[in-house]
Amino acid sequence: RLAVLAVFSCYSLVNAFQWIQYSILSNVFAGFYGVSFTQIDWLSMVYMVAYVPLILPATWLLDARGLRLTALLGAGLNALGAWLKCGSLAPQRYPLTLAAQAVCAVAQVFILGLPSRIASVWFGPTEVSTACAVAVLGNQLGTAIGFLLPPVLVPNRPNDIDLMAHNIGIMFYGTAIVSTLLFFLTGVVFEEKPKYPPSHSQAVLQTKPPEDYSYKQSIINLFKNIPFILLLISYGIMTGAFYSVSTLLNQMIVTHYEGEEVNAGRIGLTLVVAGMVGSIICGLWLDYTKTYKQTTLIVYILSFIGLLVFTFTLDLGYLIVVFVTGGVLGFFMTGYLPLGFEFAVEITYPESEGTSSGLLNASAQIFGIVFTLVQGKLTTDYSPRAGNIFLCAWIFVGIILTALIKSDLRRHNVNSGIMNLDVKAVPVESPVEPESTTLKIQSAL
Repeated sequence: RLAVLAVFSCYSLVNAFQWIQYSILSNVFAGFYGVSFTQIDWLSMVYMVAYVPLILPATWLLDARGLRLTALLGAGLNALGAWLKCGSLAPQRYPLTLAAQAVCAVAQVFILGLPSRIASVWFGPTEVSTACAVAVLGNQLGTAIGFLLPPVLVPNRPNDIDLMAHNIGIMFYGTAIVSTLLFFLTGVVFEEKPKYPPSHSQAVLQTKPPEDYSYKQSIINLFKNIPFILLLISYGIMTGAFYSVSTLLNQMIVTHYEGEEVNAGRIGLTLVVAGMVGSIICGLWLDYTKTYKQTTLIVYILSFIGLLVFTFTLDLGYLIVVFVTGGVLGFFMTGYLPLGFEFAVEITYPESEGTSSGLLNASAQIFGIVFTLVQGKLTTDYSPRAGNIFLCAWIFVGIILTALIKSDLRRHNVNSGIMNLDVKAVPVESPVEPESTTLKIQSAL
């Protein structure tokens, strides 16, 4: 199970790296390909655009064909997109690099919905939130490396196109080799599920006949679940705001600190690494307390405060202040991501984790597209402060929606109910397989 978690986290890392590697060098790639900043922004937004129409087919595939096939598709398309980028190392080849990024965007559809499914299928009730946080951590670490490494590998040399192409080639070919290796590791390591269910809630789900499951009915049930709808919107707002800030960070920094592309990447690294720490702490806290709504609401409020402080200190002229405020913002805003996944699974059990996670991510992509376009326009026409205030207003709306969610921890209640069962009341005359024991416990309940 640790190998499955590690391999997934690694190829999710590479996919996230490929998402942000253009945006953090927006001025460099705009000069190299001879295109506008908006066209470079689309290299990030294509991830969001591809996700929305493909998420329902992808979650259906996850439920109908299983975890292993979905994982292989994600890793394989990730490698294919990386190799296609290697053919775009010339100024006139922007359309090819956009097409390659679109392939990586399709790979993302088969990646983002898996953390909660992997955690639920492979880990027990006292570990599931931490495992989900670790799975999300891989994606966050990829974003962090995507902020840090490209500015170092590809310094801005507008007068030497050949040198820029050489440096970009090092980044593209290195990414392709690593992603191909991870694709083969996925084929070797990934299994559909462990031999025995890790939790009672999983045991109950696995004893259901396949014909009892209806993907269409699952979608209908989720959209009838009012707490989930509120979470769907609030999660989309927060995560969409994070996508927008990440995409436009280079433009915000170089507006006030000209020539600081490398430090813009370092600030992005600080933002995401702090968020990774926040994710792990939140995951451990949820496993210990099961206070899903309270933790989610507190983190949402602190993210709002963090963005306000970041907004009004960005133009003070001190990069160290931006590093500190960016780290605080990242700790809460990025730390929120696994909270939303796990909260959704708890209030929608026994619906599929992949379906609820997929819908959350679709909401995030839609808000991310809108926020990036509007914030980018406000940043270009007015100032970064105007764009950030726009995000602050929306996050305040998200706080209100989160406060309205009525928490009904269904999965936790199933596990607690079976764990508190007096199993001596279950007659077992002879040694039986664990599956039979599960059936007897269900009958007793």
